[in-house]
This record gives sequence, C-alpha cells and structure tokens, in this order.
Amino acid sequence: MTMGMQYSRRKRRFLVVLFVLVLFFVEIRSTIAGKSSSSSSYSQNLQVQTHLKLLNKPAVKSIKSPDGDIIDCIKITHQPSFDHPLLKNHTVQMTPNFHPEGIFGQNKISSKKQGSSRAITQTWHLKGRCPEGTIPLRRTKKGDLLRANSIKAYGKKKHRTIPQPRSADPDLITQSGHEHAIAYVDGDKYYGAKATINVWEPKIQQPNEFSLSQIWILGGSFGEDLNSIEAGWQVSPDLYGDNHTRLFTYWTSDAYQATGCYNLLCSGFIQINNEIAMGASIYPLSGYHGSQYDISILVWKDPKEGNWWMQFGNGYVLGYWPAFLFSYLSDSASMIEWGGEVVNSESDGEHTSTQMGSGHFPNEGFGKASYFKNIQIVDGSNNLRVPKGIATFTEQSNCYDVQMGKGGNWGSYFYYGGPGRSPNCP
Repeated sequence: MTMGMQYSRRKRRFLVVLFVLVLFFVEIRSTIAGKSSSSSSYSQNLQVQTHLKLLNKPAVKSIKSPDGDIIDCIKITHQPSFDHPLLKNHTVQMTPNFHPEGIFGQNKISSKKQGSSRAITQTWHLKGRCPEGTIPLRRTKKGDLLRANSIKAYGKKKHRTIPQPRSADPDLITQSGHEHAIAYVDGDKYYGAKATINVWEPKIQQPNEFSLSQIWILGGSFGEDLNSIEAGWQVSPDLYGDNHTRLFTYWTSDAYQATGCYNLLCSGFIQINNEIAMGASIYPLSGYHGSQYDISILVWKDPKEGNWWMQFGNGYVLGYWPAFLFSYLSDSASMIEWGGEVVNSESDGEHTSTQMGSGHFPNEGFGKASYFKNIQIVDGSNNLRVPKGIATFTEQSNCYDVQMGKGGNWGSYFYYGGPGRSPNCP
C-alpha cells in the first residue's frame, strides 16, 4: 500500500470523525436551545396563569355575551381593588354622602324603577344580569395578556398621553404619537365634571392604535406627578382583542408611570353597581345619517370622604376611586378636559387613518359628527354649572378638529373628530 493511499484513508477517517463530532455538537446545542425555549415558554405560561388568577375572581354566576365577552358576577368584596394592602379592611361605601345633582336617593344606585322597562345599555344585558350583592367583571383571557408588550404593561396606558393645551405648557408633547381634539378649562379649583357624549364605532387602522372619547379630571402639573381620572368610551383592539366600542375608566397618580390602570385591571376603583360592567361593549351605537345614541358621565368628589365618584347615565352610580390613591386630586382638580384621542403610529410613513369620534369633521353637524353636550363642572360650592372660559385644542386640525357651540337644551357643547389620513392630512 503506497504512502499516498494511507494518507488518503487517514484523511477520510478524520473527516468522518469530524463530521460525527459536528453532528453531535449541533444536536447538543439544539437540545439545549429546545430546553431553554421550553423553559422560557413554561415560565411565561406560569406568569400568565398567575396574573389571570389575580384579575379573575370566583364567579357567583357567569354570562356569555353575544360579543364574545364573558361577564363574571363576583361578590363586591372579592373585586380586584381589595388586593390593595391599604384596602384589606376597607368598608365599602355603598352610597355617596353627597351628589351634585341634588338629594341623593337609592334610585341612583340601581336602575330598577317602578313601572319602567330597563333599556339595553351594554351588549351582555341581552343574555342576563348580575344579582344584588355582586358586580359584573369582564373576564380577562390569556390572549388579552399575550397581546400586551408585557404582563406588567397589560391594562396600562403608555407614559405621557395627556393633551397639553398651549395655556398649560408651550412645549407640546406630540412625539408620543397621540393626537387630540378637546375642549378644556383651567385656572380654578374643580370638584368634578359632567358631559353627554354620543357613541360611535370609529375604524382603527392598526391593532396597536386606539380611538377614545372621554372626560379627563386632572390634578398637578404635566410632570411626573400628574394625577388623572378618566372616563368615556373607546375602541382598542390591543386591549380588548376586537373593535367594539366599550365603556372605560382610567386613573393614575404619577403620569402613567407605575400607578393606575384601565377599568378593574388593578387595585383602585371600587365598584358598587351590579348592572354596568367596566370594559364591556356599549349598545346601541350612533349611525351616520341615522339614529343618535349618547351616554352621560358624571365624576365628582365627595366633600366629606374625599372619594371621587362616577355615575353612568341617569341611574347608575358605579363606584368610586378612594381618596388615598391620589396626591393633588385628594384636594381638587386644576384642569378638566373633554374630547377625543387617537394613537397615530404612522406605521407606513403616513398619518394613520384611524378615526376619531364618528370619523367625520365637526362642521358636518348633528347626525354625522360626534359631540359632547351639556358640558359642566362641579364648583367649590359643590354645584354643577357651565364652566367659564372654555378653550379648545388640537394638534393637527386638518386631521381631527373641534368646534364649540352654545345654546338651547344642549348648553355648552362641541362637535369634534375627523377621519385621520386624507389629502389634507398626509
């Protein structure tokens, strides 16, 4: 056998061994990666299940809504707020000590009135109601948590999304991608606000965008310590997994950094009403050139206890935010805002086509544009009154606009909204 043949055979043997070793190490690495991935997936699933257990409470009764929601009727004392360490021994205040609309009666707590039929105000009502002594809680699902940037971020707004009118701060914050069309008052002490808002189903371009119409009760500066109580309606595919129009609330005591959340997705708001579910779909909705439907929202401060109460419509006192949650708002609000907000992510390099309000500009008027009417504030004497010195603000009036009006049984009002992207809003 020649030296060349021996060398060639050794070379082939070496290459075979090398190939086997490479395969071995690839298999080992793949196994380790698989185990790591499996471990990571298991850890995430465990976190999701733990958080779901925290948010969803044992139900006395469950109602499957036609829109896909599950509404759990849970005992008042089992709601998420009571997971807060400062609320462990809290006695639920079932009736406000004071109501700015006059003498407070039991009819404000429940909608059950003698000789009258109950209007459908939320879609889940088509399938049932929650019994006395319970509150309706929209069940959070696994998919809801997985859509969020993180489990910790679920149910929270992104930092700094408050509209800042020029009178409040010349340095407008528009880089957050949030745009607004609002009316506002500032320069006084405010103890509540009210408005009637008509309800639409604006189209959303991207799942990570939203469109809402709400009241803001603000305390403090627009810095890191801003206090805010918010209530209204919204369409938010990211939060709810669909494009339904939903009743919502929000609160924060540190400009959306660590405190606060939507609805009942953390400890905070204490609900006492068994008829209205936070985060549930509103029914029916307004139509362009069609019937118009609106909701009334009132938020006010109880001068005795200091809690901030919320009323939906004329007969549903929903509950309250305990005074201790806030710093500035434990005294009073320094600014009130009413209006619309959208997220403009500019995903394709152009302005979003996400609609605000009805998706039509305010100059189209009734039946076409969205409105806030009977705008009022609660003053230092705890009376509801028309605010003085109402101003308006919008970042880009060619995309979304606002137009004030006054008179008749609408009191102070405004139309607002728009289509977003258009030839005038590129």
